[in-house]
Amino acid sequence: MDLHIDLTGTRGHRDEIYRQIREAVLDGRIRDGDALPPTRELAQRLAVSRTTVSAAYERLTAEGFLSARAGAGTFVRSGAGRRPAEPAADPAPGVRPRPQWTAAPRPPKPFGPAAEFDFRGGVPDVRLFPFDTWRRLTTQRLRGSHAELLTYGDPQGDPRLRDGLARHLGVSRNVRVRPEDIVVTTGVQQTVDLVARVLLEPGDLVAVEDPGYPPPRILLETLGARVAGVPVDDEGLIVDAIPDGTRLVYVTPSHQCPLGVAMSLARRQELLEWAERAGAVLVEDDYDTEFRYTGRPLEPLHSLDSRGRVVYVGSFSKVVSPALRVGFLAAPPSLVGALTKAKYLTDWHSPAIEQAVLADFIHEGGFARHVRRMRKIYRERHDVLVDGLRREFGDVLRPVPAAAGLHLSAAADHDLRAVARNARAAGVRVLSLGDFAVTEPRHGLMFGYGAIAAERIGPGLHRLRRVFDEGER
Repeated sequence: MDLHIDLTGTRGHRDEIYRQIREAVLDGRIRDGDALPPTRELAQRLAVSRTTVSAAYERLTAEGFLSARAGAGTFVRSGAGRRPAEPAADPAPGVRPRPQWTAAPRPPKPFGPAAEFDFRGGVPDVRLFPFDTWRRLTTQRLRGSHAELLTYGDPQGDPRLRDGLARHLGVSRNVRVRPEDIVVTTGVQQTVDLVARVLLEPGDLVAVEDPGYPPPRILLETLGARVAGVPVDDEGLIVDAIPDGTRLVYVTPSHQCPLGVAMSLARRQELLEWAERAGAVLVEDDYDTEFRYTGRPLEPLHSLDSRGRVVYVGSFSKVVSPALRVGFLAAPPSLVGALTKAKYLTDWHSPAIEQAVLADFIHEGGFARHVRRMRKIYRERHDVLVDGLRREFGDVLRPVPAAAGLHLSAAADHDLRAVARNARAAGVRVLSLGDFAVTEPRHGLMFGYGAIAAERIGPGLHRLRRVFDEGER
């Protein structure tokens, strides 16, 4: 243990060593069973005599704080304990954050044990993660002499990963992009942050879907942007409702979050024409459309864009694992240099080992196989959910058709936020559409089916119906 003791300006070194070790034990900074440094080593480090340190240890041992074991060393005695907790003092005034950070919501707690019936949206089934393949690829990477993975990497991202991404996007999504136009990030939220840093000034006006995915909106607000919500209908974001002077639009056209609708081709072309007239940029978040079940996919905005107005973003959180923390953006060549600089200044580069393993996973075909496997599983769950909603909630909920993704929504005639809260207490985790509102809340619920097995969907909906009926009485 590298035990810190400060003897600056003190004369009674023995008593000071005794006091500081005692305080560390009582505060819990040194715990039961922890080994203390040998007296000779600590004496050399503190530039005092070994006798001084030994005397302090002997006093602590006599008082029951330490115990000496012949040939092993000196340890904190079990049960030395911590002092009773004192009432928390009022925090010091200190430096205050900007108001945007005070108003921002607290980060969610890490996902602990799942609810008995987990209908959270945007959560994949991590139980089906390809552990064996990932373990093999990681072992191969760490077994060889890959010292380059343990030093600073390319801010733009692993070249092999960018090459694999370019080929995957071209084949699976018809996004024609060069590897040199891709920047690897730690996820969609960092991507939005980088784009905003490069393009926006404080006070600039940006637009988001209403209802829409909250984190990008809140992030843009903390950066000093003015954020306007733009309503969504069954064809996607209503272009005519975008305010004049908007500099950036964040949009989820392939599977709108949370409603699940796909933006029509006519609406996509209208949005691109608006962006050209307004001199604005479109951030297209294509977060989960690897999982498409019915219908022909529409062209991404990026594929329809001929004027360099679209930054296409995605991540591997829904397809592989949220813990991977690898995302990407495909930007017009005019922005790539600045976005790479912003990435470098933000956190230098994304994790090197994870990038290398993911590149191997893509190049050897494991990623495509995993997507095909999961698409089949999620489609079954999607169909079971649609049937279950019709059976259990046909009189009160109207499912919004969705041909892709890991969630679907169901509209209602009144606010269901209280139902969602009560359901959580009953072991059913489901989200209210009202929680995604920018201005006026939509009424209804959002059902994710990534984290719940097909055979659990029916019982989960049945219990949710009981909660719903109890709330209506």
